[in-house]
Parts: sequence; C-alpha cells; structure tokens
Amino acid sequence: MGFAARPGKNSYPICWLVYDSFMTMIRRFKSGVSRYQPSFLPPCLEDYVSLDNPVRAIEAYVATLDIVKLGIRVPGSDGGAGQPPYDPRDLLKLYLYGYLCGIRSSRRLAREARRNVEVMWLLGELKPEYRTIANFRKENWAALKAVNRDFVLMARELGLVGGECVAIDGAFFDGNASKASIKTRHRLAEQLAAVEQDIEAYGAALEANDAAERDDDGRAGEDIAQKVTALMEKRAKVQADLARLKESGETQLSRTDEDARLLSKRGQVVAGYNVQIAVDDKHKLIVASEVINDGNDSGQLHKMAKAAKEELGVDTLTTLADTGYYNGQELKACEEDGIVAYVPPAKRTARLEAQGRITHEEFTYDAEADAYRCPEGKLLKPTEGRKTNTGGRIEIRYVSRKADCEACPLRSRCLSKKATTRTVYRWEHEDVLERHRARMKDAEAKMRRRAELAEHPFGTLKCRAGYRHFLVRGFNKVRGEWSLMALCYNFSRVLKIVGLDKLIAYFAKRASRSSLLRFLGALVAAISRASKLLARFLVAIRAATGFSYLRSSLAASTA
Repeated sequence: MGFAARPGKNSYPICWLVYDSFMTMIRRFKSGVSRYQPSFLPPCLEDYVSLDNPVRAIEAYVATLDIVKLGIRVPGSDGGAGQPPYDPRDLLKLYLYGYLCGIRSSRRLAREARRNVEVMWLLGELKPEYRTIANFRKENWAALKAVNRDFVLMARELGLVGGECVAIDGAFFDGNASKASIKTRHRLAEQLAAVEQDIEAYGAALEANDAAERDDDGRAGEDIAQKVTALMEKRAKVQADLARLKESGETQLSRTDEDARLLSKRGQVVAGYNVQIAVDDKHKLIVASEVINDGNDSGQLHKMAKAAKEELGVDTLTTLADTGYYNGQELKACEEDGIVAYVPPAKRTARLEAQGRITHEEFTYDAEADAYRCPEGKLLKPTEGRKTNTGGRIEIRYVSRKADCEACPLRSRCLSKKATTRTVYRWEHEDVLERHRARMKDAEAKMRRRAELAEHPFGTLKCRAGYRHFLVRGFNKVRGEWSLMALCYNFSRVLKIVGLDKLIAYFAKRASRSSLLRFLGALVAAISRASKLLARFLVAIRAATGFSYLRSSLAASTA
C-alpha cells in the first residue's frame, strides 16, 4: 500500500492506493479535487447553495421589507475610505442568519462572512467589519422591533395565528453585567457602615501612632494616613451612590449596565432583565413581547394582553397567565378592554388554615344586604368611610357586632386574644374578582394549556438555541437584541409549518405587491410635487400679468 504524489518541491498525497497480488491499483476511499487543480471558469456561488436551503428564505423575506417605512437607518460610509456604505438589507440578512444559527457575536459574524459559503451567497461576498455589524444592531434597535412586528403581521396574513387565546409568561435573562456590579440600597448602607468603622479604627491607630514615642522616621504613620485617605474617598463614593438612589427613587444601582437589575424568583437571582411574551394558541408564535427590569410580574398582565390584542387586530381576547400575574387592578383593566383573563389567585391563607383559624374566604357576601355573613350566620355590616391599602386599592370595611362575637362558639378560631370584633375588607370593585373566581372554577384545562404555550418559546430559545443572556447593555439595545431572538424563533416556526417553497412563493408575491405600492407612493409624491410647482408657477404668472396691467393703466392715466 502507498500513495501517489505530485512530483516537485511541494508534493502532497492525492489519495491512498492499494495494490492487489497482480499489482492492480485499487482506490479504497473517495478522493477530492486537488487544491492545485486549475479551473477554466471560477465556481459559481449559486451552485453551493441548494434550492432547499433555508438561507434562501432569509433572502426572500428581507426583499419584502421597506427599510424606509420600518425606520432602518442608512449608515455612513463604513465600507472603507472612499467607499459607499453597506446596504442595511445585507446587514439585516447577516443578523437573521446568525441568530437562526446561534451566532450572535459581531466578530464571529464577520468571520463567517469570510469563510461560510452560505453567508457569502447571502451577502454577495461582501465582508463587513465587526464594528459595522455591531453598530447596525446598536443603532437600529427600534427598527428591529418594527421588523419583528412586521413578521407577526405577515403571520396573520398567512393565517398562522388564531387571535382567540394567548398565554403570557416571563423569564429572566442574564444581562451583560455581574451580580457584584449591581448595588442595592441595603447593600450600600452596609458598605458605608463598614467603611466608617474602618475609618474609625484607622483614625484611632493614627492617633496612637502620633502619641507613641518611636525611634523610626514616621513611615508607619504615613502608611495609615494614606489608608485613611483612601477610605475617605471610598466613603464619599458610596455616599454619592446612596444620594443618587434617593434622587432617582430607584432601589438598585448598576455600574456596568445602568438598566440591569438583580431579579429574584423562587431562590434564583439573576443580574439582568425580565422578558415578557404573549404566545398565540394556534402555532405557539410570539405575537407580543417586552423587556423590563422588574422581577415582579403582577403589573404586566394588562399591558401584555393589550399589546397582543392590538397586534392580532381583534375585539376580544382570552388571556392565560400564572399566579404571578394575579392583580385585581390588572384584572379590572383587562375586563374594561374586552380581555377575558384566566389567572389562578395566590393562596395566602395556608398558614391560618394550618393553625385551624377561620380565614376571610369563609365569609360570604350578601349583595342584597350589602353585608358579609360569617360561618355562624351573623352579619358584618359596612362602616362609613373608605380605606386605601398599600397597593392603592380603595376598600370598604365590614365589622361584626361585639355582642355576636362574645357569644360565638368559634371565637377562639376567629379572633385573636385582644380583638373583640372581626373585620373583613372588600375592594370597591370586588365584583370583578367574583366574576374571575367564577371563571376559574372550570379552568384546569386552560391552565394546562397555558403551560404548554408559554414555556415552549423560552425552552426553545434557552435550551435549544442557548440564548440565556444578552450581549449588549442598556434597555434600547437589549430590546433590539430580544427582537432578533423573537423574530428568529417565529421565522423558524413559520418555515417549519408552511414549508420552504410555499414560504418563498409568498415572499415573492409580497415583494411584488410592496414594490407596486412603493412605486405608486413615489408616483403620488411626484405628482404632488409637480402640482405644487405648477401652482407656484401660475401664481407667478398672475402676479406678473397683474403688474403689467397696472403699469399700462398708470401710463394711460399719466398721458
């Protein structure tokens, strides 16, 4: 056995050869084309990208977009000295390809443009630098959100969204900041106390050093003085941070990413952002999303449901969410906007039930009497005035009679040792919660469906694509990157549901329609400009004619 080699200085193996007993050459493996083999014509990139390659769908989709209408910025000349700028469509195609393939770094995308045949085909062998790629994502965060909304509208045109039911959920994503870089008010106060304690200790040591008689040249005192000065500077910085928190009203301060926050849920602490999504029931497509830095979901139900309702273009919408979204004010706002919400209420009476105590849930409301009835059948009547609780809800206070409670056999389970009457608070819009409780009695199937819908996008993005953190900093840029994540999730789902050929055919039809609309819009604008010019021209002619008539009249009167 041996190998054939090209004669010459730079010889190399072509293929492994095997010889039988008759010295007949037999090839055991396939051999590729020699790298040194000259070609009469250069290879065509089109030959390297098959007709069923998904990269063709990216090309077809971007061709349908109106970059001016979407607000995509046309950059300055980053193609080199004396060169025109890169087309924003090409940079958008590069990002779509990257996020679909799990490549998000601008440096990695720049490398792919030089070695990946699919990217070469997509960009026409353009090779943008990483700064140009990164600046596109940074400067076009709002346009990326608009592109994401445009794709949802396209999914509506294809009939891929039902528009009847959505599931809302939130998940934490790590930001481009460490936990140590985010300071809370409590943490800063502890740090300030520790620094002041160190200053006092060093101050005492400095006084003791000055009072002591030594034979040295005083270097020990100088070292302590320097440490005290450093501690004073540190204290001033901490005090400035506390003052900044007090002025802004925030509870946390981030030195790396000013918008990232420490978020906590079920013992999990993340330095980053809370991503909210609304997922349509038909094909699990994300129809609305938002990025916030609040770890509490209780104030997000109405905002997300309303955004989904507007994106879907429907009059009524059913919304499913977990217990974290339960909030009376949010349920009331949803009801007023034609949104039927299903949110399991939080169980806040478990401790009292474990103690054998009577909870407020065992008191029934009598609408005719406008009173609550206790388990023993006694009435709790409303008092005058209203109370505003810590959540801003206006509540009515219902109190029992002292004589009824003194003679009640359940007194020990109902009242504390010092209390003489039982009080129940009722929200002034409690009827909203009563209707919601009635809906939730038969909502087990809907809650199971909620878990199936809401967990699918996050599971796909985090576990399959590996998108557990953001690469950029600041609300605007983070929202732009999330738009790319959501767009690519929807894009891959639609591609799988519709199929490549049908989707490309739809894109082609949409592109031709968009081109016609752009042409008609340009024609109308041109006609409008021409009519304005003609109007100004006619005004000038009339003015000139009137001036000539006036001159002739004056000349005639003078004569």
